[in-house]
Amino acid sequence: MHLRGIVLPDDDIRDLWVHEGIVSFERVPGADTLCDSGWIVPGLVDAHCHVGIRYGGGHEDHDGAIAQAEVERDAGALLLRDAGSPIDTHFIDDHEELPRIIRAGRHIARPRRYIRELGIELDDERDLPQIVAEQARRGDGWVKIVGDWIDRSVGDLRPLWSDAVLAEAIEAAHANGARVTAHVFGEDALPGLISAGIDCLEHGTGLTDDTIAMMVEHGTALVPTLINIDTFPDIADSAGKFPVYAAHMRDLHRRVRDTVGKAHDAGVPIYAGTDAGGSIRHGRIADEIAALGAAGLSAHDALGAASWSARDWLGRPAIAHGAPADFVVYREDPRTHPAVLAEPAWVVLRGRVVASASPVTGHR
Repeated sequence: MHLRGIVLPDDDIRDLWVHEGIVSFERVPGADTLCDSGWIVPGLVDAHCHVGIRYGGGHEDHDGAIAQAEVERDAGALLLRDAGSPIDTHFIDDHEELPRIIRAGRHIARPRRYIRELGIELDDERDLPQIVAEQARRGDGWVKIVGDWIDRSVGDLRPLWSDAVLAEAIEAAHANGARVTAHVFGEDALPGLISAGIDCLEHGTGLTDDTIAMMVEHGTALVPTLINIDTFPDIADSAGKFPVYAAHMRDLHRRVRDTVGKAHDAGVPIYAGTDAGGSIRHGRIADEIAALGAAGLSAHDALGAASWSARDWLGRPAIAHGAPADFVVYREDPRTHPAVLAEPAWVVLRGRVVASASPVTGHR
């Protein structure tokens, strides 16, 4: 196929050809013209989602996981970092019409310190390095640990792991070629996670000026999952037995956009993730991009956090000669007309149109 349009992130007006699933900057004779105007954006990235967790809770079945991936694809999210799933979703790799997935294996937690039945629960924290190494070998270059969760004995968020064990576990992941990310809501777990060499933080609502500075020093990334943080007031309302925890969650929610804005201004790399699965429906990457903009990222940077910047961070190419043809086409500039993010004109994955609002226009 052939396309002409404005290619992001460089805003170059150029012709693209696609042959055998690969982008070419050289003319391919006889190619069908998909479009002769528009904005061509590297396939969107949901850098924190959960294919395999049913909306409302529980494990998805085979067909349900495929349906979740289809919803992401139709929203233009063609690369997913699955930040923990209770099921093995490698079967999705056999479907060329479904997004590419980078898996972090299963969540690693302690008993009664995470959502029941979703993760691997360790009775003894000293087993963490071994389990992290096993998950590193089974995953796609990432491991996910639960850094903090409510401790009902104290009625508030508390870290799950000692600093020494964290350092050993992260070293084990790195030795097995994997990066490590952590679920973390509160403040107390952050210094230990960052000092141990964690590669990324999920949510990060408890960040302070000091821990933001630590992230900058260590090169730690942040995926803030802002549309998920919007559920914190509901979580607090359901936690009547734990008033300290409820108040803490409301405070984290109240200041989260300022927190993310400060992290961005300080130079922390920030990427878009919806936390879809469980309490958040799939296909909401446009909402997360909008939320990042409301937190202080420019329209260009917010879109990049869900496209070219996230792809570079995850080791996947954007739009380049010889790269896989995974991109989304919009009729208007999605940075100045953000509503079009929810209505892509064409979604192209592995060189095929997998979702479309328009017919192919002819030959060129």
